[in-house]
Amino acid sequence: MKLEGSCHCKAVRFSLESAEPYPFMRCYCSICRKTAGGGGYAINLGGDYRTLAVEGREHLSVYRARMADPETGEVNVSEGQRHFCKHCGSALWLWDPSWPDLVHPHASAIDTELPVPPEHTHLMLDSKASWVERQVQDGDKCFAEYPDESLAQWHQRLGLGGAQS
Repeated sequence: MKLEGSCHCKAVRFSLESAEPYPFMRCYCSICRKTAGGGGYAINLGGDYRTLAVEGREHLSVYRARMADPETGEVNVSEGQRHFCKHCGSALWLWDPSWPDLVHPHASAIDTELPVPPEHTHLMLDSKASWVERQVQDGDKCFAEYPDESLAQWHQRLGLGGAQS
């Protein structure tokens, strides 16, 4: 499925192909919550990085999260590159060199109509802020940290993968 997205001020526009376009995953980690999660979580999609086309690249900035090791307190900088508009602050996508073929656009930046997921996966719930209310529905899966299936596996299990337009 071709996805088209933009920032709020329209300085940055982008498109990409996605075989996993259902916005099913709600991440409650502090990084997602603070950089993109107005509701206390962020929703990332999956896409083919090779198909990412960007207009207005000069208006982008990149944030690499600082993460403290819980045992040592040592702060490390994530390899993941969170792209956002340097004018309006809209979170646009995450790309990580550990998985160079993938790009994870934020569902909130997508302008294309997205399909409604039949269930949700709530992850990183141990990082959830106290004010955030979980909106768990029947069939949803919840995880203290990472889920037991990938974005692609979730789509495949539900027979939703491979949607191309």
